[in-house]
Amino acid sequence: MNTENLLECLHLKQIVGPLPQNVQSIQQDSRKVEEGSMFVCIKGYTVDGHHFIEDAINRGATIIVAEEKPDMDLSNTALVIVPNTAKALAHLANRFYSYPSIDMDIIGVTGTNGKTSVSTLINKLLENSGRKTALAGTNGITINGGVKHTDNTTCDVLGNQKLLKEAEDLGVEDVIMEVSSHGLAQGRVWGIDFNIAIFTNLTQDHLDYHQSMEQYGYIKGLLFAQLGNDATKRKYAILNKDDAWSKIYENMSPAEVLTYGISEEADFQAKQIQYFEDKTLFILQSPEGDYHVETRLLGEFNVYNVLAALSTLFVKGIQVSATVNLLKSINPIEGRMEKVKHNAPLKVFIDYAHTPDAIRSSITSVSTFERNRLIYVAGTGGDRDKEKRPLMAKEASTADIVILTINDLRNEDATSILQDMEKGMQHENYGMIADRKEAIEHAVEISEPGDILIIAGKGKEHYQITGNTKQPHSDETVVTECLNRKYNK
Repeated sequence: MNTENLLECLHLKQIVGPLPQNVQSIQQDSRKVEEGSMFVCIKGYTVDGHHFIEDAINRGATIIVAEEKPDMDLSNTALVIVPNTAKALAHLANRFYSYPSIDMDIIGVTGTNGKTSVSTLINKLLENSGRKTALAGTNGITINGGVKHTDNTTCDVLGNQKLLKEAEDLGVEDVIMEVSSHGLAQGRVWGIDFNIAIFTNLTQDHLDYHQSMEQYGYIKGLLFAQLGNDATKRKYAILNKDDAWSKIYENMSPAEVLTYGISEEADFQAKQIQYFEDKTLFILQSPEGDYHVETRLLGEFNVYNVLAALSTLFVKGIQVSATVNLLKSINPIEGRMEKVKHNAPLKVFIDYAHTPDAIRSSITSVSTFERNRLIYVAGTGGDRDKEKRPLMAKEASTADIVILTINDLRNEDATSILQDMEKGMQHENYGMIADRKEAIEHAVEISEPGDILIIAGKGKEHYQITGNTKQPHSDETVVTECLNRKYNK
């Protein structure tokens, strides 16, 4: 791209040295710099890109965008000094990729629990309605059926614009994005023109980062405030009426608001809910009338997820009757109270639950199922919100047998993590096994015919983090192998 044309998007800037005629790429990771790249120095949570200017130049960077002039030779490299490189990158990336979010419908889903389920459900319903879609979140990025894994629920600014441009070039009409609180706090979604913002719920999580529930809630609200004040564009905020934060987000957003819920009267409300082992039934009250809804997604929390998805397709102009009909064929979301296929005489579910509220919801979802005992494997992560650990164990105590374990150790002491959780246990029928594979093996070994086993914490994640290293791990693979050894000898 022509350099002068690219830099026109920045009003406050100081240019030092001759600019090259064109920019071949924009990078914020010096290891990805190639000949003709623009390198933008970002001061991240743990790393400062200004420390890697020399590396970027050695790899071929012809323009450095920084907040200060480095003490080094820049005789063959242009320098652009700006007040805030993170904000500059949002503008530069948008300009470089020709503002891709403008011509697509961008749907953002935020909340403590349910982001993946809601976004995946919306994606599947839109696909089945004949729309071309892209999906970005915890389970990776999916465009036209192709999947690639990502490190974060919400990509960085540059990664998001690349994703949107790729989607636009492939004819995608709708992009559904999980939007995390970290992503909002760090400005990763700056420059994205969202059309619809969805709120699932707000419960305790990430207080190691946000410090308080008030700050955590405020950060989530940024997505609704960022819908903007352009009245020529149709923008919608879809809010969970049963969560008190919805009223705050309604006041933060100038967009038209639609609500959904179970307890409180809402635009999309579920009544007469019936829970079964293979499906959930309820009466939907909607702006287009009442409908009998049948879904393969299990539990009350999935009723909320379904309501959020139905509301979204409604504002996109798809008839409720058509969406309700499509819903019948949608399979459970991978790793979200997903029933493991096996031949053993017990029911096994894997779930992503890693907050107190999510653990409560997963247990509630099987509370009406016929069973012998409920065995619950509850995991938490190192270097993360310590305050929620005893609260998670307290909720898991509703199960007959609890096994406390670790999702990702990272750099914390395993014993300390488990002892934090143990403080919340409400009965003595529990064990503590730091090694997650061993914890799952133990749960299967003590199981009996007729039991229900829930393995919570990682869902369909394909790795564990120890130190700063990712190691292959799959809860589903481990439990399936254990079941086969014990019951199918």
